[in-house]
Amino acid sequence: MKYKEALMRSVVIVTILVLSVICGLLFQFFYDKYERNAYPKEYEEYVEKYASQYGVPESVVYAVIKTESGYDSGAVSEAGAVGLMQMMPDTFNWLTTLTKENLDKGLLYDPETNIKYGTYYLSYLYLKYGTWDTVYAAYNAGEGNVDEWLGDSLEADGAKKLNDVPFKETENYIKKVNKAAEIYDRLYYKA
Repeated sequence: MKYKEALMRSVVIVTILVLSVICGLLFQFFYDKYERNAYPKEYEEYVEKYASQYGVPESVVYAVIKTESGYDSGAVSEAGAVGLMQMMPDTFNWLTTLTKENLDKGLLYDPETNIKYGTYYLSYLYLKYGTWDTVYAAYNAGEGNVDEWLGDSLEADGAKKLNDVPFKETENYIKKVNKAAEIYDRLYYKA
């Protein structure tokens, strides 16, 4: 009798463990599906092309698009930033002089053009500052503000790292882009 009770107890424990594992796997499957809907890879062709061309991680480009416009190519901010990556028309005009392209600022609504120049700008900022947090700060608050905040500070590797971000909006922006980039990395780029 004791043998049957012990066997039954073992079967119940194993069944509970198996069901727990199955429930965990199902939860993870549906949660990943939910997150992939919340963090899509829209405009993948353009992101892959320009991220590769300008040496910017795809997860960073997607994170900026997600944070800036939520994938609304017609988005316009109160400050006048336009399109998927919320580029200011003056910044766009300046960048087109660097690429020697004469483009109308109306093209900022075109997803490919916006992603191309937004990614190019991220690349430019990374070459200038060397850390993504500082790049995100400059993308949000402008290079002039970030240069002022940095002063003469340089890390040992030559990167320029912000120790203090006086604008709460920019501080929150850095956190949002970092979180989105981490999620994109986990969902799409980490094995």
